[in-house]
Amino acid sequence: MVATITGGTILWFVLFLVQLPFYGWFDAHGHLWWVWTCLAGGGLGLIGIWYVRGRDAALKRHAAQQEAGAE
Repeated sequence: MVATITGGTILWFVLFLVQLPFYGWFDAHGHLWWVWTCLAGGGLGLIGIWYVRGRDAALKRHAAQQEAGAE
């Protein structure tokens, strides 16, 4: 799960960086929101990475506690 979220976040940031040289074109044609959507996607992806990594660690801790309690 962490790899999927990380890959998506990287993709959003790459799309943002690819569009930056064409900022003027996007602005002139009323598509500037495309650039900011990619930046927002990357930023939200960073929050997603933090959340999923914490969730994954909590699940592993819980499994280790269950295993230790079963022995």
